This record gives sequence, structure tokens and C-alpha cells, in this order.
Amino acid sequence: QVQLVESGGGLVQAGDSLRLSCAASGLTFSMYNMGWFRQPPGKEREFVAAITWSGGNSYYADSVKGRFTISRDNAKNTVYLQMNSLKPEDTAVYYCAARSDSYTRAAVAYDYWGQGTQVTVSS
Repeated sequence: QVQLVESGGGLVQAGDSLRLSCAASGLTFSMYNMGWFRQPPGKEREFVAAITWSGGNSYYADSVKGRFTISRDNAKNTVYLQMNSLKPEDTAVYYCAARSDSYTRAAVAYDYWGQGTQVTVSS
């Protein structure tokens, strides 16, 4: 079955960096567009970033543009989220998701989800 496993979360201070990884199995990874979403405490899940199947195009929420970078390695079936200049408002559970159809920011449109990894940024 399809599995998406996130890793790399943790507790950091404002201004620090983290790199999240999401390892995929059970699907033809290179045929899926991938996204990162997050759910802050007490709030709804929100779009963070997405990357097309080839890695040729990437998209970002305005709140993270210029600070976060999404990338993928199709040989390793892994998508990454490099997070720099972290802020307390970036605190959330971060999820990766896979979508076989075209790029979208709508979480409901993604086919598969990981279990999430906690990122906590202290001020």
C-alpha cells in the first residue's frame, strides 16, 4: 500500500532552519505531484508548498515564499521542504501529500497523506 513518511521535525528557535523529508513507497513517485501542508494548533490545514512530478515547477504560500524551498529526488522517492528563517507562526504539524492529477493547493484533492511531523518554533 501507499506510504508517505515524514521526518525532520523538531523544536527550534526563531531564525533557525529545518529540513523536512517525506519518503514515499507503494506508488510510482515520479508520476505524482507532491505537496506540503501544515496544521497549526487549533486551526485548519493549510497549503505550504507544492512541486510538480518532474520538479520543474514549484509553488508556495505567500507566508513562506522566500523562506521555504520544496524539492524532490525521484531516484530516492523523496520530497523535501527546506525551511529557513523560521518564525513562531510556522509552528504546526507538517504533512506531505501526493496527487496524481495536476497541481492544486486544495488539500481535499490530494490522494495520499503522511502521518505528519511536528515543528515547533520558540521565540
